[in-house]
Amino acid sequence: QVQLVESGGGLAQAGGSLRLSCAASGHTFSSYAMGWFRQAPGKEREFVAAISRRDGITYYRNSVKGRFTISRDNAKNTVYLQMNNLKPEDAAVYYCTAVKFAGSSWYNALDAWGQGTLVTVSS
Repeated sequence: QVQLVESGGGLAQAGGSLRLSCAASGHTFSSYAMGWFRQAPGKEREFVAAISRRDGITYYRNSVKGRFTISRDNAKNTVYLQMNNLKPEDAAVYYCTAVKFAGSSWYNALDAWGQGTLVTVSS
């Protein structure tokens, strides 16, 4: 059974930083690209960032490029999201999961979500 446990969310001021972590278990972590999605109140869940299985190639939605950095530690089965220069529009619940790219979008590869971690940004 896949388990994904996100942590690190909280309240940050606009321009501030937070670092999210996601501990994964129940699947072969290094066999999957991993990614972060987010969902703001009243909005659909959206892709934020992804990182390839082993060679560290990264992908970002345009609005976070240059501000967010995704990384992973395969030895610890953990993926991170460093968020700098936060903006009020970054406020959301953030989720990590294994991901796959199909067509022109990123999708959840395991059909499993963690509980998410809430990021609040004050202006």
